[in-house]
Amino acid sequence: MGIQPETSSENRLVFAYYITGHGFGHATRVIEVVRHLILAGHEVHVVSAAPEFVFTSAIQSPRLFIRKVLLDCGAVQTDALTVDRLASLEKYHETAVVHRHTILETEAEWLKSIKADLVLLAVLLLMLGFALFVLPTSEYIMDAGHHHRSIVWQIAEDYSHCQFLIRLPGYCPMPAFRDVVDAPLVVRRLHKTRQEVRSELGIGDDVKLVILNFGGQPADWKLKDEYLPSGWLCLVCGASDTEEVPPNFIKLAKDAYTPDLIAASDCMLGKIGYGTVSEALAYKVPFVFVRRDYFNEEPFLRSMLEYYQSGVEMIRRDLLTGQWKPYLERAISLKPCYVGGVNGGEITAHILQETAAGKNCTSDKFSGARRLQDAIILGYQLQRVRGRDLLIPEWYANAENEFALSIGSPTCQVDERSSPIDYSIEDFEVLHGDVQGFPDSVNFLKSLVELDSLNDNGSTEVRREQKAAAGLFNWQEDIFVTRAPGRLDVMGGIADYSGSLVLQMPIREACHVALQKNHPSKHRLWKHVQARQDSSVQGQTPVLQIVSYGSEFSNRAPTFDMNLSDFMDGGKPISYENARKYFSKDPAQKWAAYVAGTILVLMRELGVRFEDSISMLVSSAVPEGKGVSSSASVEVASLSAIAAAHGLSISSRDIALLCQKVENCIVGAPCGVMDQMTSACGEANKLLAMVCQPAEVLGLVEIPSHIRFWGLDSGIRHSVGGADYGSVRIGAFMGREIIKSTASSMLPVSSSVINGVSNYDSEDNSVELLQTESSLDYLCNLPPHRYEAIYAKLLPESITGEAFVEKFVNHNDPVTVIDEKRSYAVRASARHPIYENFRVKAFKALLTSATSDEQLTSLGELLYQCHYSYSECGLGADGTDRLVELVQKAQHSKSEDGTLYGAKITGGGCGGTVCAIGKNSLRTTQQIIEIQQRYKDATGYSPFIFEGSSPGAGKFGHLRIRRRSSGSPKIK
Repeated sequence: MGIQPETSSENRLVFAYYITGHGFGHATRVIEVVRHLILAGHEVHVVSAAPEFVFTSAIQSPRLFIRKVLLDCGAVQTDALTVDRLASLEKYHETAVVHRHTILETEAEWLKSIKADLVLLAVLLLMLGFALFVLPTSEYIMDAGHHHRSIVWQIAEDYSHCQFLIRLPGYCPMPAFRDVVDAPLVVRRLHKTRQEVRSELGIGDDVKLVILNFGGQPADWKLKDEYLPSGWLCLVCGASDTEEVPPNFIKLAKDAYTPDLIAASDCMLGKIGYGTVSEALAYKVPFVFVRRDYFNEEPFLRSMLEYYQSGVEMIRRDLLTGQWKPYLERAISLKPCYVGGVNGGEITAHILQETAAGKNCTSDKFSGARRLQDAIILGYQLQRVRGRDLLIPEWYANAENEFALSIGSPTCQVDERSSPIDYSIEDFEVLHGDVQGFPDSVNFLKSLVELDSLNDNGSTEVRREQKAAAGLFNWQEDIFVTRAPGRLDVMGGIADYSGSLVLQMPIREACHVALQKNHPSKHRLWKHVQARQDSSVQGQTPVLQIVSYGSEFSNRAPTFDMNLSDFMDGGKPISYENARKYFSKDPAQKWAAYVAGTILVLMRELGVRFEDSISMLVSSAVPEGKGVSSSASVEVASLSAIAAAHGLSISSRDIALLCQKVENCIVGAPCGVMDQMTSACGEANKLLAMVCQPAEVLGLVEIPSHIRFWGLDSGIRHSVGGADYGSVRIGAFMGREIIKSTASSMLPVSSSVINGVSNYDSEDNSVELLQTESSLDYLCNLPPHRYEAIYAKLLPESITGEAFVEKFVNHNDPVTVIDEKRSYAVRASARHPIYENFRVKAFKALLTSATSDEQLTSLGELLYQCHYSYSECGLGADGTDRLVELVQKAQHSKSEDGTLYGAKITGGGCGGTVCAIGKNSLRTTQQIIEIQQRYKDATGYSPFIFEGSSPGAGKFGHLRIRRRSSGSPKIK
């Protein structure tokens, strides 16, 4: 399609183009569109904070106008590869929310003054804001706190007013738009040939050339000559004037035209982004890319690169330490095959001209409110686990198929009502253990069988995590398999860290881990790990390699590896603090702390030494962020597998305590022990009763046959590591210290003071009780009547960290730290566990009482009381409150035969899952489904229903399997 070089003055159009100044990527892409608009004789006003030379160096025309205005704050980055989500939201609030009215008023007047025919937006935050990728981003905006949640609604509403979307290949789904026009890649044109560029640089065709296209390089990063394979040269973009580089690195000028240099290179190394991906595809240059944390386009761009055989992902650690060789050599073996159009700038300019002239007006099929709802819905849906959400729109499923994407783990959902399943696995022989008829375990084993066939499979439809897993195991050696479920918090919740009785039910969803250990000389290493071993002075050393399923649409990298010697320092295991720093270096791989951290805990607590290499495959069907202990199930399954493979005899209780230490000390989440204990020690269809002082299992409470529990996911992501949970825990420990101090101050100076006249003769103020309370170990040991009689009015509603530390020095909680600048709610946080302990005891006693409506009504009332106590602590959420209200309406509806009796928020609160109790009947199941539908009608989100139970890791034990030889028994 040709565009005429000139347009008559009466047909000349005025375009206002808002372009983000965050990085140069957006600006350099827009240049192609602007260039074609100006070639066609139109006038373009660019509004951007990007440097003028970015535009003027490519376009010299009197019809180009540059207006320098900071309207888009962009994203705040903690380093060159990581977006600071909370800081970005705060900056957005300061830039665009606080001044929103003034900005819009000013821009409206300016647009009128230039008589703009069409407004174009290529910004990250202003008006469109994070809504440019509002789907995956909405989840973390919701997770950032109540005061940020209105941001996503406002952004999506603004976004819905745009007329239509011009969509480029590798797009992130954007359901706020239903009017979409697809265009080819927008790629800057080449000015010089490969031969011309190499000739100017004095580089022959026989030299391998990589271009380091990496804006915002780490300040302390020093390039070294050994980073490159022998005979290679590297072109460095964006190097500072003072930076010295080795002789095999060449610094490029600031204004060097990178498209020509990319096309002249054999491969490119940099961080993933639309500009670099599009030019790598267009010029058929393989791209070695590094993941950018919380960069929402990444999964889609990465999949497009891999689909067209143009991408190799490099681990951040290997980038910074110079282990480049295996990645570069892999890159030049690829055969990029992108054959799509690369004239997106020209096509887009034509579309814009037609639209501005009124020739391409699209129909407003959906209202702004409908588009807004769609955007939020899919933002939640992208957090779902594969196979569990039937509501992903067809148009999204098609986009998924286009680039062979998939979500989550291959482990299928277990359904008691499904058709009979073939429990036999012919390919493995069982050397130890029993599948016990668990369909999810059978499916996991079948997925292992499938992996062996992938090594010779060149299909592009194989997921990245499957490819990594396919090379993980030596199939002729033993593999150990463990299973650990998540849990539904029936009663106890956040009172566990205060010593409460808790009642927890292991759920049907579980995590599976497959583990193999081998001598380092026989271990199958990934190529980059092999390269690291080859360059190491230590030679062969034990290595840990982990593959985690379900990472495709999360911020998790699918793989993790380390030398086990990294856990040693001076012949001793490293400290937990150093381990926490080790795993925090790369947010995309921080998840590995839950798995690899179990090894360090065994080293430090039990003195175990690991001389063999370890390979682990983690596949969890326990949804993350739903308040059902996904982290505990991963920890328990991982530690159980390591113990089994190394012949360690560790009780289920001790496994749980060790896993709690992983989460507290290495992950840094201040959780109690009930999650790990339920995952390790629980049994199907029974409640684990435990007093958390620190972990005394009282036994298992049979769930009466006429009672059933359900979990309803609110769709609001919850995190035990979140600030709200931590602040409530700190408030509770502060309350305990204040109570202890108050009790001590009320004691007489000595026992001789008591002469029959003292006020301490009464039971409430007896010296013995005050002495006990002055040394209170667990807040839950304080009876509610004593709390109300003496301490309730003495506890402050809230207190600043500074004021508390000044008076009491320490709150004596080993896993949380007081922020002296922050204010903590004390009274509600301390009151909750005191009363919750009483409620749980009453609940446990009621479960064994005579069957009656009064029994169910009382059990339900205790759930309700617990729920509202969470809210008083500040741990409530709109979604969970709505679900509890729906249960109440179903219970008290006169038009319905109510069989539900109560509900409460669970776990750490602030979203997650609601636990509901009702009669074990078909009618109750129908009511649960009706509540699911009503919640969906009100919010657009269909809750996942947790229904059913399964045994803990201790009851399952472990499997030891090997590829089956003839005559061996099948797995049954």
